[in-house]
Amino acid sequence: MITNTTTIRLEIEKGIRQKGHSLSSFGKQAGINRGIISGILNGNPPKSISIRQLDLMAEALGHAEGWMYEYYVDECFINEKADWRRIKAFLLRCTEIGRYDCIKEVLDRLMEDLNNTISIFGLAEELYAEGKVQESLPFYECVIENEKHQHSERLAISHYRVFRASIGENTEENFRATIRFEPFRDRLPENFMLDGLLALANVYYTLENWYHLEICGDELITLSNAVYTECKRKMNETGNYQEVDTERALVFYYGQGYLIKALALEYLEKYEEAKTFISYYSDLSWFENLDEVGKKEVEKFKLFAIANMNNLNLLLGDDTSLDEYVSFLLEHPHEILPSICIILESANKHNFSIDNIIETLLDALSSNDTSDKNYYKNTKSINRYVDLYYQLALYNFQKNNPAQGLDFTLKSLKIAFEISNKNKILERILLFEQFRNFSNKDHLNLYNDMIKEANKSEKANITDSFSFGAN
Repeated sequence: MITNTTTIRLEIEKGIRQKGHSLSSFGKQAGINRGIISGILNGNPPKSISIRQLDLMAEALGHAEGWMYEYYVDECFINEKADWRRIKAFLLRCTEIGRYDCIKEVLDRLMEDLNNTISIFGLAEELYAEGKVQESLPFYECVIENEKHQHSERLAISHYRVFRASIGENTEENFRATIRFEPFRDRLPENFMLDGLLALANVYYTLENWYHLEICGDELITLSNAVYTECKRKMNETGNYQEVDTERALVFYYGQGYLIKALALEYLEKYEEAKTFISYYSDLSWFENLDEVGKKEVEKFKLFAIANMNNLNLLLGDDTSLDEYVSFLLEHPHEILPSICIILESANKHNFSIDNIIETLLDALSSNDTSDKNYYKNTKSINRYVDLYYQLALYNFQKNNPAQGLDFTLKSLKIAFEISNKNKILERILLFEQFRNFSNKDHLNLYNDMIKEANKSEKANITDSFSFGAN
């Protein structure tokens, strides 16, 4: 009976004959001891082949990477028993050259015994720790599909890793990733939960889901306070302060909880209540055991508090400190992008005239590292540019500059399509249609091209009802 392991050996023997090699000359060519090759081909039972040896022999015979991998799976399960050392080496090699078909076949075999999820999870974590995030995902997905214990940390961490890796620029994909991960967030260890809540909050911000954003803020406040209290208790008992194993300093999560809460309240138009929560992160210098990184975070929160308090005053219709606020933003240009959107929104809401201010801030924005040539670096910035152009469009329409208003509407619409944000797409299309009579040929051509391209796109069937614009 010819098996896959037999087939590998027959192919090796065939190649050796075709190349005119003896076992000795082939061994020298491949860099493998003659005795090992003899044991592999002639042993009774034949000596097992390591994946490294198979690769060396494939190269010596002139074959491409991955030669005979589809047959090598059986080599990992001698007498149907899994050889984890051999399996791990094979799986790692498959991740290097993209043989995910072989990875799937091995994982399917391993899952005949669900206890193997422990080893699979360990391998996934090793890959993740080495920065091989995409390579780790098939193994986390395997754990998700096969973990027997639904409340295990392994399952929750696997969901968390897949969630973090899934977040990108596409709003719809981010939404689906969030729905999948959310039920598992409270099953994570505390250090993972802090980062998980922060990641969820970022997605809810881009989705403009202020209700769930507020919940994330509340949970982050509660958790970071609890972790801080526990750290202090342990320090009082032992005399040593042990930092939590998180991506950022603990003070960062503490401040972010209150910042996220205030931000959600701002968008829910609960401005006075939002001011209360800004005060909680405006001065965190009292936070114990701050290292240099933590002290820098405290200084950042001070800046955030100044900017956000000014934003709330503007939204309430108070522009008495606007000139002073603009000077502050010019000194801290990284705060211009989020703040200029609020300044414009306030001007549109309360009929402020801010032509010179907008020109000054836009010039500073374009010359700074946070300019539009770099805004695709993160999803939050992308959404801010969508909003910036939209608010600029509204401002120009109010100022009776419809041509410029349409320019900015189309800029905003273009990015909204790129990130597949349905709500923003519809909002901008309705705005364009409202002022269509003021459009010129260039406006209409660009608009119709975007609508046609979106209708052809397979990203999402979100533009079927928008075809009225392409005529």
